[in-house]
Amino acid sequence: MRHLLLVSLLVISPAVLARTECSTAEKNQWQDQNNFQEELKKQGYEIKEFKVTKGNCYEIYGKNKDGKKVEIYFDPVTGKKVKEEID
Repeated sequence: MRHLLLVSLLVISPAVLARTECSTAEKNQWQDQNNFQEELKKQGYEIKEFKVTKGNCYEIYGKNKDGKKVEIYFDPVTGKKVKEEID
């Protein structure tokens, strides 16, 4: 049983460690969340879900201006894309 647990942890650990990190800045330097979302909407994004990740990212799930599903991580200070997945 111990062996199985150890093997499971070794398999899971790389996925946990692969967390996307976006910023180390203090939160008082971050862009306002509401204003940030409004700017994305002006660029044609449809936001279904917006959250702040443990890696200090603004993350959205939704659609881009072409109607494709997206998951995007942004630096909350600069607003630049750090990681993007398009379906």
